[in-house]
Amino acid sequence: MILNASGRCDICGYFMPWLMNRIKAGYADVRNPFYPKIVHRIPLDHEHVDGIIFCTKNPIPALGVLDEIPWPILFYVTLTPYKQNMEPSVVDKKLIIEAIKELSDKLGKDKVIVRYDPILISPEYSVRYHQMMFKRMCEQLNGYVETIIISFLDLKKNTLMNQRKYQYRTPSLQEIHELSASFALSAKKAGMKIQTCAEQVDLTAYNIDNLPCFSEEIAYLLTGKMLKHKRGQRKECECIATVDLGAYNLCAHGCRYCYANYDAHMIHQNMKKHDPLSSLICGHLENDDEIRIREK
Repeated sequence: MILNASGRCDICGYFMPWLMNRIKAGYADVRNPFYPKIVHRIPLDHEHVDGIIFCTKNPIPALGVLDEIPWPILFYVTLTPYKQNMEPSVVDKKLIIEAIKELSDKLGKDKVIVRYDPILISPEYSVRYHQMMFKRMCEQLNGYVETIIISFLDLKKNTLMNQRKYQYRTPSLQEIHELSASFALSAKKAGMKIQTCAEQVDLTAYNIDNLPCFSEEIAYLLTGKMLKHKRGQRKECECIATVDLGAYNLCAHGCRYCYANYDAHMIHQNMKKHDPLSSLICGHLENDDEIRIREK
C-alpha cells in the first residue's frame, strides 16, 4: 500500500514528529471519518508499505528527516500565489520555493510535483495576476521541477460563507482557456509539463493533459512495483487509492477556500487534542473503540 500524509490535513506541515514516532512504533491508528468509533490500525513496515506520498503546503519540517523515512518518497507541494487574506497561516512562499529546490536535490526532480491549486478568481486575484505569478514560479523552479498540476476551484457548501466574504469564484470557461494558454508558454520555457487531474474541460490544445495525479505509472516509478489499481473515492478521479493517515478539520493553515478543513472552532479544539506520542493523530484511543487491522 501507499501511505498518504495527507489529503485530509497537512501532516508534513504540522505533525512530522508524530509521523516519525509512528514509523518507529511500527503502526499508526486512523479513525474512520464517517464511523469515528472504528479505528483502522495501519502497519508501518516494509511488508505492508510500498511508499509514502506527502501532500503539503509546507515541506520544510520534512527536510531534516528524509533519511529516516524507510520507504520511497514522493512530494506533492501545493504552491499558490495567494496572500495572507486568503491563506492566513501558510509559510512564506519564498521559503517554500527554497524547500522545493532542496527536496529536488535530495530526492530527484521527478519525486517533487508542484500543485498550483486551486485557481480562483476575485477582484484581487485576476487572470492577469495568475498569469504573472505562474510565470514567476516557473522561472524560479526551472531545473528543479518537471510536472505542475493545475486545478480550478470547486465550490463546496462548506465554503459558501467564505466565498461571499472574500468574493472569489471559479474561473469562467473563457478565463480557463486564457490561463491555460499563458501557463503552457511559461511552463514550456522552463522545461516543465502541465497536467490537470479530474477536470472536465479539454485543455489538450495547450498540451495540458487530464491525467491521474497519482497513476499506476507514477506508482511504478516510485516503488518499482506494479501495484493493483484501486480507484480512490472520487468517481471522476482515476488515481490509485492510498491509505490516508490524517484527519479532517486538523489543519491550521486557515485557507479560505478549503472544504476539508472548514470549521475554525473544531480545528482549534482538534489541534489541542494532538499528542505526538499518541497512536492517533488527534486524541487517544478510547475503551469502546473497535480496532481493525489494515491488510495490504
